[in-house]
Amino acid sequence: MTTTVPAPRATADAAGGFADAVRDDRSLGRFLRGLPGVDQVGLERRSAALATRSIKRGAKLQALDMAIGMIDLTTLEGSDTPGKVRSLCAQARRPDPDHADVPPVAAVCVYPDLAGVAVDALRGSGIAVAAVATAFPAGRSSHAVKLADTALAVEAGASEIDMVIDRGAFLAGRYGQVYDEIVAVRRACGPAHLKVILETGELAGYDDVRRASWLALLAGADVIKTSTGKISPAATLPVVQLMLLAVRDWHRATGERRGVKAAGGIRTSKDAIRHLVAVNEVAGPAWLVPELFRFGASSLLNDLLRQRRTQALGHYENSDRIGNG
Repeated sequence: MTTTVPAPRATADAAGGFADAVRDDRSLGRFLRGLPGVDQVGLERRSAALATRSIKRGAKLQALDMAIGMIDLTTLEGSDTPGKVRSLCAQARRPDPDHADVPPVAAVCVYPDLAGVAVDALRGSGIAVAAVATAFPAGRSSHAVKLADTALAVEAGASEIDMVIDRGAFLAGRYGQVYDEIVAVRRACGPAHLKVILETGELAGYDDVRRASWLALLAGADVIKTSTGKISPAATLPVVQLMLLAVRDWHRATGERRGVKAAGGIRTSKDAIRHLVAVNEVAGPAWLVPELFRFGASSLLNDLLRQRRTQALGHYENSDRIGNG
């Protein structure tokens, strides 16, 4: 009787000190299944406690500006046009036309075929262009098509790529397939940063969120992202907290800082500030920068601007001039 030896694979350059964990499919599965189980009650209790925290009144304006500067202003609709993208880019540069001191957003996120339009519109602004790829949002296509999708965005000038994992492969336990695909997309990105979308609302539970987070980090994700924003639930505070724990633990193990993007379902300033409190308390203040934490949102910006005006003026102001939806 012969013993089948798992075939070795090419590991991600960013696997850090985890080369043994990603040596082959069997080792990867053993590592991911060996991660500590998530204490659901404890996680949700802590998230509920974080949600009640408040910030000092004098610091609220700073927090609002911080949240604005972390937004990936997003349009991902079949009806998107070059004109709509240029309008979004103008809003990204100058979120509030009446207040020049409002910071620009971190990035504009579009489909790959419109990335070039965004690059031209944002040239010289310092605002990144992110493009979704790998057959977003379902991720149901061939490996070759996913890599071509990524190449299209990179060639158009996108500096950030938001890819989706194959949730079917992940849920079936084919972790090696998901890992290899992330590694291949990471290489196709070249100098562009890679955000890996876990679509946590389609995973089986918190243990799977932890496994998917670590799988993406092992494969070289610069940022792990909650959701496509196309299904519900999207970003929730317990899930974001769990992903923050993953990047915190990754940093402790490797010395490398990776980021988290909370996307979908975050619509109010109160929600945004709750997430900033979680970032500070779970990962640490070093993560309170756009390079390491992002909001994937569109409607959130309008509420942040309304609240910012309230803080500046001392009273609510009704205005139709803030943003464009």
